[in-house]
Amino acid sequence: MGSGRNRGQPIPRNGANQPRLPMQAGAAQAQALPIEIVDSLVEAMVDGMEYGSLVNKVPRPGHDVLTDVVQTLDQISAVRGRPCIAYLGNVVKADRGTSGVDTTDDLPFQELVASVPADQRKVDVFLSTRGGSGQQIGRFVDCLRNKFDEVDFLIPSYCMSAGTLFALSGDQIWMTPNACLGPIDPQVPTSSGRFVPAQALLLLVKKLQDEGLDAMQNGQPVPWTAVRIIDTIDKRELGEAITATQYASTLAAEYLRKYKFRHWLKHASTGEDVTEEHRLLTANAIAAELASHDRWKSHGHAISRDVLFSQTRLQIQHPDEALERAIKRAWAICTWLFEKTNVVKVMASSVYRYAKIEPPLGEKHA
Repeated sequence: MGSGRNRGQPIPRNGANQPRLPMQAGAAQAQALPIEIVDSLVEAMVDGMEYGSLVNKVPRPGHDVLTDVVQTLDQISAVRGRPCIAYLGNVVKADRGTSGVDTTDDLPFQELVASVPADQRKVDVFLSTRGGSGQQIGRFVDCLRNKFDEVDFLIPSYCMSAGTLFALSGDQIWMTPNACLGPIDPQVPTSSGRFVPAQALLLLVKKLQDEGLDAMQNGQPVPWTAVRIIDTIDKRELGEAITATQYASTLAAEYLRKYKFRHWLKHASTGEDVTEEHRLLTANAIAAELASHDRWKSHGHAISRDVLFSQTRLQIQHPDEALERAIKRAWAICTWLFEKTNVVKVMASSVYRYAKIEPPLGEKHA
């Protein structure tokens, strides 16, 4: 696995010399779009078809695409009037299993936060990830809150699992219409090496227990299948499932109460003061909803901003036209980067660039 800060070096592309390009939809015989060499992906982008205008563009040799990423982050900063930093995992390619939040992010994230000038007390985090380590998210939040008085999250696309937990630590969460958060029900490894939602395991155990109690109350033997399944469940796995669920829910509720809800002073419907007790109860309720496997059924369930508000009452900010345009442009560049190259993770600011790069599947390091 290769990783490092990329300062002015071209990002490796799939293939020997050029990235693979998509085919024209609807053609009788699929043909590659003509490749166009450009000086800047940002300058080549067209509003309204931000990514579509880039699919056949290739930067000139020696051009660092992270420069384009940084340029679009600066455009967001110009709209918002505060610094914008990015933490981005490759959510475009599903096979990029190492794109999630993990302990290798710890040092570069600290450097990323330190790159913001000391006189800046507010910051935006441009965030997209499929998830990862909840414990590392805790370190991210501590790092940000030790430096900034206010932290907002800008969500352009998928922000799932541990990424959702991260976003819940924000003073405000801004989402475009196509962005989504996800359930925070943690996944735990089984003895076979597979990962399963912790609550799915707990729900299975409860179902089997209820079946056994019901049978005994009716004077019937406990179902043999229930006994066998209970016997095969690793008790350590079950303990980890209980602990992981409690950890995610507790941390989510703490972040909501401590950061997002500190701005919640009046009830919108009555104008009455919001008490600390009500903030705590609401934070616990939202955390429990987002951690409920029974509610969402799938760990990968994508939850839009409208569903978040209507079903959990989590207040999501809608970007105005200028901010939404800036977010779309930044995400189009990042999508190009993740689709056309072997980059699995990016952390960037106006003065900091880090790209974690992996070889194509099946290709080994020299």
